[in-house]
Amino acid sequence: MIGRSEEYEKMFRLEEQLWWYRILHESVLKAIQKRFGNRRDIRIFDAGCGTGGLLHFLKRHGYAQIQGVDGSADGVAFCRERTLHVDLLDLTRLEAYQPDTTIGQFDVVVCDDVFCYFDDQQLTKLILELGKRLKPDGLLISNNNAFNVFWGSHDLAVGSKRRFVRQDFARLLPGTAMQIQFSTYWSLFLSPLILAVRQLQALKLRLGARPEEQGSDVYMPGEWINKVLYGLVRFERTVLPRTPFGSSLFLVLTKTN
Repeated sequence: MIGRSEEYEKMFRLEEQLWWYRILHESVLKAIQKRFGNRRDIRIFDAGCGTGGLLHFLKRHGYAQIQGVDGSADGVAFCRERTLHVDLLDLTRLEAYQPDTTIGQFDVVVCDDVFCYFDDQQLTKLILELGKRLKPDGLLISNNNAFNVFWGSHDLAVGSKRRFVRQDFARLLPGTAMQIQFSTYWSLFLSPLILAVRQLQALKLRLGARPEEQGSDVYMPGEWINKVLYGLVRFERTVLPRTPFGSSLFLVLTKTN
């Protein structure tokens, strides 16, 4: 998505309101609180933090020791507008990033919707480097786009190279010193709707729509529709903590012993 300034502007404008971002941020918070309870003294690192919506959300919930990096100058500018501690960094160069102050220093590392930009070799290295930033009992939390059947113009608009299933990580993680503690797909209840939208997008592309002109699915659908979508998915996440299908895959990883 780097280079798509309009997508970063939409993200910055909508991520505190749009149902999808709200559910994601709440899911990250729930995973943190499940491990660390009410502690607010933990250190959190957001790798690929975009415009800083998650960091801002965590800051509002009392977490002060937060920082992030992103590969987009647009994203970093929006983060600094939110007075967040964020540096400009290409994640392929994470190995060289402040090793004296980051290696083994974080209780939580978050890397949401970033893995889709890396091939297997790059991704294995990235997860290994993210894991190095964790304390021994730390968490690596990652949300990812899931299942190729959901591929559509949204993926083209944000530059995504791939979608995942859980088995992809079961295959990749042995080389990273990380293991899956928890995983679930989500948006199960909305999957038929999302699938219909994505299949329509794919049909338009096959009929000649220009890929470079397609926008992402980041838009406000209308206030009441947004509330309904949020309520449905929040209900799903409450009554079905694990689901076998959905357009996103949420992972919580820990270090191997």
